[in-house]
Amino acid sequence: MNTHKKILTMTLSALLIAVGIVIPMISPIKVQIGPMSFTLASHVAIMIALFISPKVSIAVALGTTLGFLLAGFPDVVVLRAFSHVIWASIGGYYIIKHSDLFQSPIKTLAFNLAIATIHAIAEMIIVIPFYYGAGMDLQAFCYMVFGLVGLGTIVHSSVDFIISLIVWKALSQNTSISNISTVKKVYLIKNA
Repeated sequence: MNTHKKILTMTLSALLIAVGIVIPMISPIKVQIGPMSFTLASHVAIMIALFISPKVSIAVALGTTLGFLLAGFPDVVVLRAFSHVIWASIGGYYIIKHSDLFQSPIKTLAFNLAIATIHAIAEMIIVIPFYYGAGMDLQAFCYMVFGLVGLGTIVHSSVDFIISLIVWKALSQNTSISNISTVKKVYLIKNA
């Protein structure tokens, strides 16, 4: 990678990290129910980074974790944000091997659901120690872990992924950005 591409990659990484830090702080749509927090677009910076490279997605995942920490979220929410490194790594490396993935809406949807499921599993693992044996009955525990965190994360992640695809479709029109990215183009509908 030449110097210009390295500088552009670093600049895009820094901008996405900044966006990832700011979104949890200023988003007008934040809902917190027990261990689950829904901050609209809080995953968008990481998901856009997935389209650039695995290293960028990992850096942005770490940066967004800092955003949740600085925004004063509880430890369990900050640790859930830290778990984003897992799906950002897996997703980023999968995209390298399957960069044509976003040329088919069906493959894109399957990728979205796979990443959302990995995302949910990682976050459920994070919250279990916080709620297991905390005096709640099995039904309440299952509701918190599998319902709010598991299913909630799948829905939240999927919505943010759709937002990311729309933003990336516009960003990838820039030749400089497209030249440093793993994903050159996304098709939101077949052949569009």
